[in-house]
Amino acid sequence: MDGTTPETKGELGFDPAAIRERYRQERDKRLRTDGELQYQEIVGDLSRYIEHDPYVAPGYTRAPITDEIDVAVIGGGFSGLLAGAHLKEAGIENIRIIEMGGDFGGTWYWNRYPGAQCDIESYCYLPLLEELNYVPKEKYSYVSEIFEHSQRIGKAYGLYDLAIFQTQVTATRWDETLKRWRISTNRGDDIKARFVMMCLGTSSRARLPGIPGITDFKGHSFHTARWDYTYTGGDTTGGMTKLADKRVAIIGTGATGIQCVPRTAEYAKHLYVFQRTPSSVDFRGNKATDPDWAKTLGPGWQRARRANFNDVFMGKRVEVDLVSDGWTDIARKLMSMPKSDKPLTPEQIGEMMEIADMEKMNGIRARVDNEVSNKDAAESLKPWYRQMCKRPTFNDEFLPAFNRPNVTLVDVSEAKGVERITEKGVVANGVEYEVDCIIYASGFEVTSEFSRRIGIPVIEGRGGQSLYEYWKDGFQTLHGFSTRGFPNWFYVGISQNGFSVNVTSVLDDQTKHITYIIKQAMERQAATVEPTQDAQDAWVETIRKLALTNRAFQQACTPGYYNNEGGQRTGSLNGETYTPGINAFNDLIAKWREQGGLEGLELRR
Repeated sequence: MDGTTPETKGELGFDPAAIRERYRQERDKRLRTDGELQYQEIVGDLSRYIEHDPYVAPGYTRAPITDEIDVAVIGGGFSGLLAGAHLKEAGIENIRIIEMGGDFGGTWYWNRYPGAQCDIESYCYLPLLEELNYVPKEKYSYVSEIFEHSQRIGKAYGLYDLAIFQTQVTATRWDETLKRWRISTNRGDDIKARFVMMCLGTSSRARLPGIPGITDFKGHSFHTARWDYTYTGGDTTGGMTKLADKRVAIIGTGATGIQCVPRTAEYAKHLYVFQRTPSSVDFRGNKATDPDWAKTLGPGWQRARRANFNDVFMGKRVEVDLVSDGWTDIARKLMSMPKSDKPLTPEQIGEMMEIADMEKMNGIRARVDNEVSNKDAAESLKPWYRQMCKRPTFNDEFLPAFNRPNVTLVDVSEAKGVERITEKGVVANGVEYEVDCIIYASGFEVTSEFSRRIGIPVIEGRGGQSLYEYWKDGFQTLHGFSTRGFPNWFYVGISQNGFSVNVTSVLDDQTKHITYIIKQAMERQAATVEPTQDAQDAWVETIRKLALTNRAFQQACTPGYYNNEGGQRTGSLNGETYTPGINAFNDLIAKWREQGGLEGLELRR
């Protein structure tokens, strides 16, 4: 190859300039001046959407707790479970896991909507499989199996004896006199912890669209994170026969809507699906686990599989794609560069990747035409943006659902969303759709302001410094885990560290690394550990230099939570991560640990 692109040779069969212009038009059509504020926090009168736990008996009470412990783990999803498991492996037993739900599971405890399923293959996604000698039943596990695996981890590591369920943290304050964190809860607890690990995940707090009139609706309504089976009947597998005489509206077609729409369409008298931006919906192809294959799995198989997946997704050439699914297909098509007789410039590489992206998305749009018979609906369901502008989805039931006579797609892109909610239903494009039930598939506080994501009103470090104020212009951390002025405090999640679409592999390595630091601080008899100012500043500068290219990509994307609804800012999901990827980041912190000096951390006795 001479370094020129297929575009210049006219070999494509499509016009890249026309596609770029269509992408721009579709982006601008959906761009709103209120950005991420178009979603409202579920507080006050709206709290009814999340305050009810349908999986526990009402009226739970207990006496306040005044523990003094080594480590408080806030959150009982996979990150909290992994933290508890790795702490116990390190011999740190005096811990508490504080969880709002009635059991372990986190997002998989709350999100038991019909059709809920992981979109990363379960052999990579479900953590601690090898440690617990468990192989998932299918390539993509449904929520019941994922929730059961959360319980399996809790039982295997003895974490139930250390957990406080149905308890919400209301404040964490550093007490300089005690050199402890004082943790307050809605149960009146006063827990004194030497260390705190924040393990609240990326999808822990539901949000609602800021549609006028939400509280005016006289029918039934709920958020998918609290699916009301008392109203619909059935369970996560279907059987929602109580909807047979109901007109239902689902607002939202992100990852959750993609999964719950087909099951709801099967049972509702009529289903209206309100869509602002279509998701990219690729082939899923779920299948049962081959028992003969499972017998071939040797020591270290899951870590090797995860690393292979992450390498493929970052465009690294590997001998064998162990996962070989929709995610790695995206990576192979977007990242693989043709051979060239001379080095390619960054501009040429970028153009080739853009062309590969267009080819991939042309295939996604062609799939819509093949699956959906209604031409108007098909046109509305076609995603016009680059592949990674929104999280891709994989489903074989969503698109055919729009061939049902009882399903109506309502495209609200021109109006930038639903106009309002009335007593009787939903108004969109000037038309009122009268319904009996509204289901909000509006997602979570993934990239909103940090205080909204976390949901703990008060986090105060040394001298009463508010973490939210300190991070108002973006994360300030060393390696994404700890912050100057907040001693013995650690954050688990997507911040200034390595990212993978397989989030559980990220959480696994993060909790191992933080456990190492806590163990070292305890062995060195340090009262506190926190980053030095110089080390923190240097890491923040490194992250933000690396993020510049990715930020430019996101600014050109259609609005979504990846780019803060088009208002890309420092501190967003894709604006702060370590862009070389999770494997490169893990190598970096592994070398940091091997050096043994805890470089960049200040330990005080």
